Amino acid sequence: MSSRPTGRATRAALALTALVGSTALAALPMTTASAAADAVAVQYRTSASGATADQSEPWLKVRNTGSSSVQLSQVKVRYYFKADSPGATYRFACSWAVRGCSVITGTFGTLANPTATADRYLEIGFTSGAGTLAPGADTGDMQLRFYQSTWQPLKQSDDYSFGAAQTAYADWTKVTAQLAGATVWGTAPAGNEPPTDPTDPPTGSGQTLFDDFTYTSHSDPALAAHGWNVRSNSGGPGVPGATWDPSKVTFVNQSGNTVMNMETSTAGTGESTRHTEVLTRATKFKNGTYAARVRFSDAPKNGPDGDRVVQTFFTINDLKAPMADDYAEYDFEYLPNGGWGEPANILYTTSWETYNPDPWQAVNQHSESRRSFAGWHDLVVTIDNNAITYHVDGQHFGTHDAAYLPERPMSINFNQWLIDLAGQTSTTPRAYDQQVDYILHVKDQVLTPAQVTARINAFRTAGTAFVDEVPATS
Repeated sequence: MSSRPTGRATRAALALTALVGSTALAALPMTTASAAADAVAVQYRTSASGATADQSEPWLKVRNTGSSSVQLSQVKVRYYFKADSPGATYRFACSWAVRGCSVITGTFGTLANPTATADRYLEIGFTSGAGTLAPGADTGDMQLRFYQSTWQPLKQSDDYSFGAAQTAYADWTKVTAQLAGATVWGTAPAGNEPPTDPTDPPTGSGQTLFDDFTYTSHSDPALAAHGWNVRSNSGGPGVPGATWDPSKVTFVNQSGNTVMNMETSTAGTGESTRHTEVLTRATKFKNGTYAARVRFSDAPKNGPDGDRVVQTFFTINDLKAPMADDYAEYDFEYLPNGGWGEPANILYTTSWETYNPDPWQAVNQHSESRRSFAGWHDLVVTIDNNAITYHVDGQHFGTHDAAYLPERPMSINFNQWLIDLAGQTSTTPRAYDQQVDYILHVKDQVLTPAQVTARINAFRTAGTAFVDEVPATS
């Protein structure tokens, strides 16, 4: 999260206030599965068929209709629905699945062009543990559900993908399926059609920042010479009275590879709390690809667990005035112990248009996943003239629309801090680590996660630990 006033913490459950207008467009012809080498179809039924229900229950099967095996980790299925109110938040759950609920993921997104029957979607994905689908095979039952975080009844009779009469499995084209980024099944709500073919990244200058973080300490002269600032000034976000401590930023060797370690610690008081942040001195980064390999942690390395920790990778510029429309921020924020109204671990990606710190008012769009993200993860966010797209470990996590594109250049930041001290009231000292392996920015080029990996490997094969070709004004 950004270095902004502590009033930002009043953002209860990241309520969406996306300023997007409704667009009515003629529906395009359905993209159906074919006998191509790579194709899938989706079957749907519901076990909650009422116009209103405590929870919506879209049960799904994914079937391989192609002639070659399909990696389920490359499949994304979207179920489209109408939020019950603009600020409504939802939670996903898997009741039972033939392949196991542990290999199924569910994240929520907001449509760029809301319609009368859809302004949100639930995106179902699969981890690598889900395995493959042979030609003609299907996943079997996936008994899925979602509900309002308040547990208020939800209206589903006006949901685009809902079918009250679908009490037995059948092909259902009101959900869409993507395979390796290409839409191969279904029809999205009008004006929200996902791509039918993956495209090559747009060309651009390709000027690059890459840093492998091969430094010796926070006071290594090369760190500052390469444009990094290890924060020491006071202020938010986080616990009032906490210190942003440069000495808690260290560089450690892991199997011959140096990574940056950011420690956040507390003994239950503001004065004992130490936050950490590392950011670029320059605000010169705008469109293009941003990528980092980051290790999140669920538990402290010592002491009692339970603090409301925020572990981040983000870009940001300054808010010149409350609700200024040239503000921009794009976040990966992991909360291992919850916070902001969430009871447990959750990963947010959030695109910001602007905000007012007091009284709190936010204009943003976010995607979320409620599960553990402990361990190393490849995080990629791309920005072009049309959208902001987030990937985690090569998988699409969320796409946010053009209303949130940046007007001014930004800095690149990593920080780790505590929202407050209410999650764990003990005065026993404890400390949490967040680690960073590398940072990559490629100006004005949208790279796929695979292309990011290829760039990183090329730098490391060549023995290049640092390069910065990005001009001072982006």
